[in-house]
Amino acid sequence: MKKSVLGRGLDALLPEVDNTGARVLEVNIEDIDNNPGQPRKSFEKQKLEELAESILSVGILQPLLVNQKGDRYQIIAGERRFRAARMAGLGKVPVIIKDYTKKEQLEAALIENIQRQDLNPIEEAQALKDLLDGGGYTQETLAKRLGRSRPAVANLLRLLSLPEDIMELIRQGKLSEGHGRVLAGVSPALRQRTLAERAMIDVWSVRQLEKAAREGVKKAPVQPKTSPEFKEFEDNIHRALGAKASISGNLNRGKIVISYKNREELEAVFDAISRLL
Repeated sequence: MKKSVLGRGLDALLPEVDNTGARVLEVNIEDIDNNPGQPRKSFEKQKLEELAESILSVGILQPLLVNQKGDRYQIIAGERRFRAARMAGLGKVPVIIKDYTKKEQLEAALIENIQRQDLNPIEEAQALKDLLDGGGYTQETLAKRLGRSRPAVANLLRLLSLPEDIMELIRQGKLSEGHGRVLAGVSPALRQRTLAERAMIDVWSVRQLEKAAREGVKKAPVQPKTSPEFKEFEDNIHRALGAKASISGNLNRGKIVISYKNREELEAVFDAISRLL
């Protein structure tokens, strides 16, 4: 079976950059800055603490990838290791310095997070959009670059069309990417929110949500128009009884429904019919 591109690491996706014989340096952690383009926006404190404990025990096994800017360094890949090392109180960390373009930096950060499954679907979708906007990619070329199908990339990007509150539910893991794809095909936003809430409360699977979404777009049966004669008859009943009447059917068969809104209307109908009897 052919190994996926993502499984081969950053070098497979950034072949123009050669890591062979790269020199590992120890630099002061205070000289390193976060990557403002880091796709991952949320970091679980518990997992960072676990990583910090591991770093204290065995050290940082994989150096951070950084760009050098003057006398400072900016992270390209290794944001979690950097944060955990800082939490562990390390003074220095191992780094490999690379002269990446802005596009390559974004790719490297995105691919590392995808490999480690660190991004939630919304973060991943936003990172893909950033690559499309700033990297000169089309969906087709980006899909090939990441070893994915074009529909998979397109489906992820559709999540960004959801209302912000639904995207937040996906970020928090309360709804899955599959739920988000279904909701992205629903309109208007009010119905999206209604279905999202039901999916959480009733713990719907993606298939159950799909079924509910389909049922919601079924066309209501077309009601036959009331003939002018029947409409006039309805008005006459309304005037005579003081309550609304509706007639359905034809001259041979049908029904007359008299509706009342309160006790007074019911008594008026009763009195009118009593007089006829």
